[in-house]
Amino acid sequence: MSDYILILLLSLSVPLLCSFWPGLKFYRHIRALFLSMGLVLIIFGGWDVFATYRGHWYFDPEGVWSIRIINLPLEEVLFFFVITFCCIFTWEVVKYFKGLLR
Repeated sequence: MSDYILILLLSLSVPLLCSFWPGLKFYRHIRALFLSMGLVLIIFGGWDVFATYRGHWYFDPEGVWSIRIINLPLEEVLFFFVITFCCIFTWEVVKYFKGLLR
């Protein structure tokens, strides 16, 4: 397992498990979630493809798998889904608890 995948799994573990919290009903907006993740992937993934092509940064072959999607490691593509999910989940949790405190 690559270091990058391990970090992504650790980042995703708690938000994914907590997303099934009955009161939160995170699943109600699943279409908007996937639309947001796709938009982030297109915008920032496009930037990543451009930046790696230009040589502005690279990915250590020892830290990622050899699977590439448009010259990006699989882990980098998954990053855009995982971190976007975590951010949106955090936003929804803050809104949920803010509503409980009113």
